[in-house]
Amino acid sequence: MADEELISIKVWLAGRAYPIRIKPEEESAVRKAVKLADEKVHEMRSQYAGKDDQDFMAMCLLSYAADSALEAYNNPVMQEELDKLSKKIDRIITPSI
Repeated sequence: MADEELISIKVWLAGRAYPIRIKPEEESAVRKAVKLADEKVHEMRSQYAGKDDQDFMAMCLLSYAADSALEAYNNPVMQEELDKLSKKIDRIITPSI
């Protein structure tokens, strides 16, 4: 990706500014994602006392990663493929009578 295709923007997360370079067409989605992440950090701040911002950001990242993993696992297409694989494995390990 060539640098001339990217724009520089500054986003705020947990009270800190982060300069990032993105494609112009991604700006709206990135800003929305940052807003959601910032709201999640604020939510965790109110639930867990005595932590610092790094802890909250790590917890936020873990929450999103877990949600993403569960979403992929619960995807009907993925579930169908897992069922097919499971049946193949059962046929291989189950002796024929």
